[in-house]
Amino acid sequence: MTQRFGDRARFCVEIGEITPPSMRTVDLWAGGKWLTTDDNTVFLPVFINFLRSTAAQVDRRDVSPCPFPERSPEEIFRLLYADDETDFREQFWLLHWGETVDNVTSYVYLDGDDLVIVFSFWRADRPIPEDLGKVFVARIPPDEFVVVLEQAADLLDQTTGVF
Repeated sequence: MTQRFGDRARFCVEIGEITPPSMRTVDLWAGGKWLTTDDNTVFLPVFINFLRSTAAQVDRRDVSPCPFPERSPEEIFRLLYADDETDFREQFWLLHWGETVDNVTSYVYLDGDDLVIVFSFWRADRPIPEDLGKVFVARIPPDEFVVVLEQAADLLDQTTGVF
């Protein structure tokens, strides 16, 4: 049985079946798009740490503000993506959670009362080919994002002792 935390239209973590020891099926959604299209099996100790450390960072509001307030989220994505000469874009790498989302390039920033996630799929084997290269935007209140991550981490933490 899958357990869902959050809203697929904003940000969602769906926890599914237990796979080999210390593994679990986890699907991530942002802005109505399924992010974990290539690999949705997580190694629990590492993934739980990703969830908890990201939740703590967002809870502290240790997230960079919108880098280009006068630009659209799609333009911001393209500007950050194009900047491979400096380390500037790295401050927006909040969702770098290993193999589970390595088919997605994403940047996260605070914009007013929202945590904004801008992302694009870059692998050619994406299940929905027309999504390849498009930029998508998800907005979620930071406190809601933190709750989603903490609840998912708590459930995953409970299952680590099952093995």
